[in-house]
Amino acid sequence: MWFRNLTLFRLVEPLPLDAESLAAKLESRAFRPCPSHQPSSTGWTPPLGRKARDLIHATADQWLLCLRVDEKVLPAIVINQALAEQVAVIEDDQRRSVRRREKQELREQLVHELLPRALTRSRRSYAYLDAAGGWLVVDSASPRAVEELTETLRKTLDSLPIAPPRVKQSPAMVMTAWLVAGQAPADFAFGDICELQEGGENGGVVRCRGQDLTGDEIRAHLDAGKQVTRLGLIWNERIAFVLDEMLAIRRLQFLDVVHESLRDGADSAAALFDAEFALMTGELALLLPRLLELFGGEA
Repeated sequence: MWFRNLTLFRLVEPLPLDAESLAAKLESRAFRPCPSHQPSSTGWTPPLGRKARDLIHATADQWLLCLRVDEKVLPAIVINQALAEQVAVIEDDQRRSVRRREKQELREQLVHELLPRALTRSRRSYAYLDAAGGWLVVDSASPRAVEELTETLRKTLDSLPIAPPRVKQSPAMVMTAWLVAGQAPADFAFGDICELQEGGENGGVVRCRGQDLTGDEIRAHLDAGKQVTRLGLIWNERIAFVLDEMLAIRRLQFLDVVHESLRDGADSAAALFDAEFALMTGELALLLPRLLELFGGEA
């Protein structure tokens, strides 16, 4: 259980829930298989997989959730071809043009007829609530997936007092200053990925990978006035990641020194899952507040 991309939210109010009451809330919107004539189905499912029953996997004050979304797959080209055939038959037999409104009604009827035979695509999104630290951490960099999970959680809980983290100093300006100085903060090191952007809405973007970020080429871009919008960092030789100007974390990777602590520590898949989740959230509980400090603390 290792997250790969983090979209972060702060809990602006304490959640008036414990793990047991949260699980009861999730049960009200537990996943149900998609009916034959319904295009999609969304609900909470056990994070440990199909053989598990608990809708929350709890480790101390860290609560892992999993949202499952099933969608019927109806390619637009299939619907359009079937619609074109029906329209052609009507126009030939009745010698009249099919108007836009009638085409829309025919399209809706076709979708209704084809849905029971459509294949189903299933996807899962994970997040965890850190009640003690005041975080909601979503394992996705996709705005659509993040909104889908947070909106479902908000409907499940009736309210969800969260907001993106806000800091006192501009992350882009601070990260740019690090590269200009050629030195990361004391407990960090530069990785080999960065993105630099010129000012203005139509400014050029330079993406670098596998490169010395203190080298002459990067320096030339900085001297030309570009700012850092994404930066690869390594924290305490334990976690590597790419941080962007909105404080989203991508390409999250827990390094060997972290994984070594799991050796011979789990005797089953469930025990390994639990150990990995506890280790991951424990490391992030230390890293995330440190990131806020780097940019002057919370605004």
